[in-house]
Amino acid sequence: MEAPEDVQELIDPVSGAVVEPGKPEDDVDAIVRAAKAMRDGAAPAQARQAVQKMCLIVDDSRVIRKVSSKIAKSLGYVPVEAQDGFEALARCRKAMPHLILTDWDMPEMDGLEFVKQLRAIPTPKAPVVVFCTSKNKPADVHAGIQAGADDYIVKPFDEAALRHKLERLGRG
Repeated sequence: MEAPEDVQELIDPVSGAVVEPGKPEDDVDAIVRAAKAMRDGAAPAQARQAVQKMCLIVDDSRVIRKVSSKIAKSLGYVPVEAQDGFEALARCRKAMPHLILTDWDMPEMDGLEFVKQLRAIPTPKAPVVVFCTSKNKPADVHAGIQAGADDYIVKPFDEAALRHKLERLGRG
């Protein structure tokens, strides 16, 4: 029996790979997962997005957001950007990311207040939050952790430094 005509390809919601029915190398489990995702209303793009890890980058500097997005992407995350704490909270209420990289000094709502309000949002799985800021005094680091951050990295940072932090947090 052939697949219905409207099922040209299925997306495995676990691996995100395209699974083409009828090929001898088909992984039956992957096809079942993809078919269930489609049956339950997830479009292929939604199924793929659902299994990818999302990283929210919160910084008022467009340049820093772009550089951080590139690093997040190289670490396997789908980057999403916000320019301040208000926008970041709105994005978190819509879809809670796996990882949040946030600056401290931002207009409208700073990173410290953003993290405090973020931690007040009920969620089944809290995101890992890393402050990425130029504030490097011990009192600043302490205040960031007290607000609810999981770790702290001082700007400028590179991919290796962020990867090391995430590996220590079990997210690398």
